[in-house]
This record gives sequence, structure tokens and C-alpha cells, in this order.
Amino acid sequence: MANAKRSKKNKEPGLTGFILKPMYLTLKQTIKASINRPQTVLYPWEKLVLPDAFRGRPGLFFDKCIGCGICMRICPNRCIDLVEVEDLKKAEGEPAKMVKRPRVNVGRCMMCGYCAEYCPTDAMIVTPDYELATFTREEAIYDPYKLQFPGKPGNEVHIIEVLPSEVGKEGVLPRRRIENKDIPVLDDKLCIGCSRCAKDCPVGAVEMKEVGVNKKGRPIKRPVFDAEKCVSCDTCLETCPKDALTMKEAL
Repeated sequence: MANAKRSKKNKEPGLTGFILKPMYLTLKQTIKASINRPQTVLYPWEKLVLPDAFRGRPGLFFDKCIGCGICMRICPNRCIDLVEVEDLKKAEGEPAKMVKRPRVNVGRCMMCGYCAEYCPTDAMIVTPDYELATFTREEAIYDPYKLQFPGKPGNEVHIIEVLPSEVGKEGVLPRRRIENKDIPVLDDKLCIGCSRCAKDCPVGAVEMKEVGVNKKGRPIKRPVFDAEKCVSCDTCLETCPKDALTMKEAL
């Protein structure tokens, strides 16, 4: 009703709410800060000790990376992409091999650590590096060489799992990667046997096998997937020109 009286919560704050209460809170905090130890440190001369589970900017073990692109696809901020760079391992007198490695825009990164969690080879890690201020946005883009970090045990982030049937049982401890993996499934009618999935697979989990011959007598090849080697990176799905592959999710 328009003529209903206002409750205490709906009343407009007067002199007490606008002036006296803020002054009281300010004075209270001033006295507490004067008596007790300050909550701040003299940064950058003093720095707080980081907790063991601290997640700073992503880091990379260049040699462990297989260029599968899982980190790029799982990143919620889409701040990771794959770029071609020269491999650090090369034979003397031979040109360097070009490989795909992740590049991270740390200006957009929210340090969630998903890239390290889902990396199948533990090539991506979280680092204690948090001093990332730059003068330009270009400097905040870490290429695969700049992304490298001399990691130590504890920088990896692992997904620890327990099966639903094991919950509540004694003696059952969480383990890594115990669930069935997502596996590519082929639609034979759409496949043209181009072998691109086998060529682009970063772990060699796809093998082309003959399943017959066509009307012209040429062999018909179809991809066969090795579930043990597969890392569910979706590379074969991305490269298939006819969308003949779909990922069967593990339930």
C-alpha cells in the first residue's frame, strides 16, 4: 500500500548512516591497525611465502609436449593456441624440425591450471611465477620458448579420481586416469580413406588398414584406433575433411 509505513530496512539512512557510522568504522580500523601487526608487507623487498598449491602462470616442458592441443581446447579463456616452432632437438648439420607447441597469452590467463590438469604427458605445469606486469600487451604473450620453466616436483597438476562404485569402501585410494577414455568412432559411410587422421595423430594411435577393394580394384583403407595410445585430443576430428569421426564419451 502507498500509505504503508516503511520498515527499518527500507528507511533512508540519515545522519547516522551517512556520516557517523562510516566514521566509527574508520576509527575502529585505524585503532586496530595501530595496535596490531600490519597485514601488509613491503613489496617488492618483502614477499609472502607461497602455498604449495599456488597456481601461477602456466609453464612448459618443451621436450615432453606432443602438440596434441588438449590444453588449447580445454582452456576456458581461449588464451592458448598452437604455433609452429623449431624443435630444440636437432641433429648436427641438419635443419631443425618444425613442431607444434602451445603459446599462452598470460594477459588473459586466469591461472586455473586446467591446461596442466588435462595434459596427457604432464608437459604443461603451473609455476610460482606471478610477477607478470608488462608495458605492452605483446610482451604478455609467452611463446613456447618463453613459456619454458625449470619445474620441480609439485608443479604438475593431476586429476585424481575414484570410481562411483568405490566410494565409501575401505582401502580404496584416489588414482590417476582410471576412467575409460573418450575414443573416436568412425562413420564408415562418410570416410574417404584419406589417412589425414593417421598422419596428424600426435601419438601414432591411428593406423590405416585395408578392409577391401573398390570397383576399380583399388584398396579401401579405414582408420583403426589404438585405445591404449589414444589421448582423446580430438586432433583426428579436427583434421577429418568429411566429419566422419565423432568422439564417443566415456560414461
